[in-house]
Amino acid sequence: MLVVKADAPDPVDMRYRADLGHPMGIMHVIAGLAPEDGGPSYSVPRLCESRAEINGTEVTLLTVAHGAQPPSNCGMGGYRRRSFTQSFAGARLLNSLRVSRSLDAALAQGVPQVDVVHNHGLWLAPNIRSGWAARKAGRPLVISPRGMLSPAARSFSRRRKALAWALAQGAVVRGAACLHATSEAEYGEIRATGLGDPVAVIANGVDLPDPPAQRAARQDGQRTVLFLGRVHPKKGLDRLVRAWAAVEDAHGDWRRRIAGLAEDGHDAQIRALAAGLGLNRVSVEGPVFGEARSDAYRAADLFVLPSLNENFGLTVAEALAFGVPAISTTGAPWRGLAAERCGWWIPHGPDALAATLDEAMTSPPQDLVAMGARGRAWMERDFSWRRVAHDMAGVHSWLVSGGAAPASVRLT
Repeated sequence: MLVVKADAPDPVDMRYRADLGHPMGIMHVIAGLAPEDGGPSYSVPRLCESRAEINGTEVTLLTVAHGAQPPSNCGMGGYRRRSFTQSFAGARLLNSLRVSRSLDAALAQGVPQVDVVHNHGLWLAPNIRSGWAARKAGRPLVISPRGMLSPAARSFSRRRKALAWALAQGAVVRGAACLHATSEAEYGEIRATGLGDPVAVIANGVDLPDPPAQRAARQDGQRTVLFLGRVHPKKGLDRLVRAWAAVEDAHGDWRRRIAGLAEDGHDAQIRALAAGLGLNRVSVEGPVFGEARSDAYRAADLFVLPSLNENFGLTVAEALAFGVPAISTTGAPWRGLAAERCGWWIPHGPDALAATLDEAMTSPPQDLVAMGARGRAWMERDFSWRRVAHDMAGVHSWLVSGGAAPASVRLT
């Protein structure tokens, strides 16, 4: 961890000035920033904001507005954010690919003016166009796949992704100067694809809310097990509901809350499954944002992420930041839950989930509170955005100025 005294010059900043003689320009690109785009809609802007806080850096984030979002060009937290209109909003396929001629024009004009292009995500037009623009301008390209190279992620729309890889996406990824993995598990997935690019392993950060003076009041005297995130088949919610069916009767003071943005009608499928199993204390709700999201964490006694695959699993970090102990399946890279004594990291499947839920809900309330406190301390120690920004700054600087690779970078 890089520790920088507040009253001392930032050593990374000094390296930028010595090597470049001008502020380092970083252009980030992501296909979309709407809530339905998942965790990157939070983590990428926060990375840009934290990266911009390092003096001697100029950061821009380009994206495509979709749905009812208007295009924009504005300052956000020390960096410039620009969104562009889709060019074929009436064409379903092109619309789904986020094709934007105005974004293409901005890339052609802007990429030669920056030092590094940093793309987030795969498969969509902005992810490919940013790579082409970086190659044409001779600028180093960093790609953060954001979990999209995992076998589970590639299994969705498999044929379309295979075609995109063969036609364009594969060449862009192979031409990157460096890939970015948010966990050891994602690093393994990248290597499993046969890619030999350098890979920087740098976790996402998490914002720490003010610690609550006490746990939020229980609704109707009941304690809450929370899932918060996209309601999507890859999240394993069907297994979670089946696991809950095995423990609901034994824990009458607990309820199961599922909140998130549904995709492809999966919320209706989960409700039907819960009804078919005769469950009485399962709620499947819509998405929660802003203060309502914070309130959901504050009201929870336990958090569960039963995903089949996650490159990071931001909601686990958020729950821990709020002092809520967590259960995660091994599909998410949260081995540290056990090591830090703030939760459980368990195999997939209803049986393992049911046994762990039973253990957690049987635990004395004060034990769960103590676990949550240890989790919050872990987030504060190892997952600050300042640390993430400095680690990423080291990667960007290395790509521009050369020299020894930073400690975060794996060359083989």
